[in-house]
Amino acid sequence: MDFETKEKMQKEGVSQVISLMCLAARTAPKTRGRDNIVIFPFSNAEKENLAKKMEEIASKGYQSHIFSRDAQNIRQAEKVLVIATKLGSRKLDCSFCGFETCAECEEARGQCVYDFIDLGIALGSAVSIAANHRVDNRIMYSIGYTVVKYRLLGDEIKVAFGIPLSVTGKNIFFDRK
Repeated sequence: MDFETKEKMQKEGVSQVISLMCLAARTAPKTRGRDNIVIFPFSNAEKENLAKKMEEIASKGYQSHIFSRDAQNIRQAEKVLVIATKLGSRKLDCSFCGFETCAECEEARGQCVYDFIDLGIALGSAVSIAANHRVDNRIMYSIGYTVVKYRLLGDEIKVAFGIPLSVTGKNIFFDRK
C-alpha cells in the first residue's frame, strides 16, 4: 500500500469517527428528553477561521498563551467538532439552580443547571467514541469561548466546547507548553 492510500484511509477514518461522535452526542441522555444540544463539525475553512479568531483573542491579551497554543493545535488537527447548548428551563422546580422554582430562576435570569449537565454528558459520549477508535482528542474551552464570543453558531449559543481530532504518531494535544 502506498503512502497516499494510507493517508487517504486515515482521513476517511477520522471522518467516520467524527460522524460517530456526532451520533453519540445526539443520542446522549437529556434531562426530560429536552434536547438543547447543538453539534457542529467544522469544515477546513471554518477551522481556519476559528484559529484566526483564537489568535485575535490572544492578541488582545486574554489568556494569550492558551489561545495561541490552541490555535496552532486547531491548525494541526484533522477535524474539529463543537458541542454547545442553548439554555432553557426544564420546568422541574427542583431548586438545583439555587432558586425555589423555575419561574423564579427565569425571572432572575438564572441558568438551569441541566443544560450544563446535558452538555457534559454529550461531550463525554463524543470523546469516548474518539478514544475507543484511538483518535487523539482534547476538550478545549478556548474553542467554545471563541465560538460564543464571535457568535460563530448564532446568538442562541451561550456555552460551547470544542474537540479537535488528530491522527499522528505522537499526540499533538499532550506535551503542550
